[in-house]
Amino acid sequence: MDKYVNLIKLSVGSESIDTLIAWQNSYRQRFDDGLPRHVTRMWPKREAEILNGGSIYWVVKGVIQCRQRILRLDEVRGEDGIRRCAIVLDPEVHRTQNALKRPFQGWRYLKPEDTPADLPKTRDQDDALPDDLNRALAEIGVL
Repeated sequence: MDKYVNLIKLSVGSESIDTLIAWQNSYRQRFDDGLPRHVTRMWPKREAEILNGGSIYWVVKGVIQCRQRILRLDEVRGEDGIRRCAIVLDPEVHRTQNALKRPFQGWRYLKPEDTPADLPKTRDQDDALPDDLNRALAEIGVL
């Protein structure tokens, strides 16, 4: 099996997966390829492993809820001239089993064996659970 690693990131300001998707849809129209991006100050040292099949797992309201495949890493420079990393993402969002995650800053590496499983495609259109119920179910490992 190919060796790859994932990233995990808090989706700060997102209330749900739908608000994460809406934000990405509005932001990605700025780029010629129309792909969503997350721009970060730090360039991953494990770039080759990330690009060998890695995804970014999104933490929404303290719970890992979804992931997106990472397509490439682009260098971008802000108005301040500082080099940053744009993590270019597949627009398809895969919902995952819920897993609690404590707050952290920036992004972190996430080993494949530590990632929650994807939910079946048939569950993509399920109504979102209230935050407190979602968190309680994740705590006992039901979702």
